[in-house]
Amino acid sequence: MEPSHHRLQQVFPDPPPDIDLGTFKVDRLPGHVAVIMDGNGRWAEARQLGRIKGHSAGIRAVRELIRASNDIGVRYLTIYSFSTENWSRPVDEVQALMLLFAKTMAAELEPLYDEDVRIRIIGDISALPKRTANIFKQAVEKTCDNRGMTLTIAVNYGSRQEILQAARILVAKSLAAEVGAKDPGSLTAADFEACLDTHGLPDPDLLIRTSGEFRLSNFLLYQIAYSEVYVSPVLWPDFDRYELLRAILAYQGRERRYGGLR
Repeated sequence: MEPSHHRLQQVFPDPPPDIDLGTFKVDRLPGHVAVIMDGNGRWAEARQLGRIKGHSAGIRAVRELIRASNDIGVRYLTIYSFSTENWSRPVDEVQALMLLFAKTMAAELEPLYDEDVRIRIIGDISALPKRTANIFKQAVEKTCDNRGMTLTIAVNYGSRQEILQAARILVAKSLAAEVGAKDPGSLTAADFEACLDTHGLPDPDLLIRTSGEFRLSNFLLYQIAYSEVYVSPVLWPDFDRYELLRAILAYQGRERRYGGLR
């Protein structure tokens, strides 16, 4: 459902002077927004705090992002919470993150369920601590019949690993004659996409990265082939609903060409 301007004023009641809410095109809302949430550590270090304090502050920004996205009618939101490369961080930081994930999901599950949000997980959660993995599984099961916004959380996720695993699955299916009748030439992009973690989700229309970094960080490399990219200079804990609004307004000001000459 497209948001009305009255609804937008409720969601964004006090926009900064540089934002004209009247320029928001209610008919050009990105259907799928993906976010690389970066800058928690630098936010904490700038305040002479421990890194986990930055991650805790970042949870508030996650809540703000989810609520604002859902309120304005974004149908799909995908957030990059923990990458396969993040295991190389200090052990105490990883352990604290896993505990934070479990506590946050447990606290947020009922409100998200009540808001009709459907939760999906991409990545290999079998490697997570049991408590954390279980609460993520519980969230997926509890919200599977919801029909509102789909919130996809990328946990222990890496796009190269996803693509490699999809290739392995497709080869196995082909050898079993489930697809392609063992003829590689008959395999299609749809066959491959059905083997990705994101099967059933549309590709992101808008990819947001915070903290001013211009990297994709092994996130949805296949799926963002024609996504519009918006880089915000704001560190993740300071990313609020108005920064989301800035990203969407920037998206709406672009012409999507998909490789064409228009």
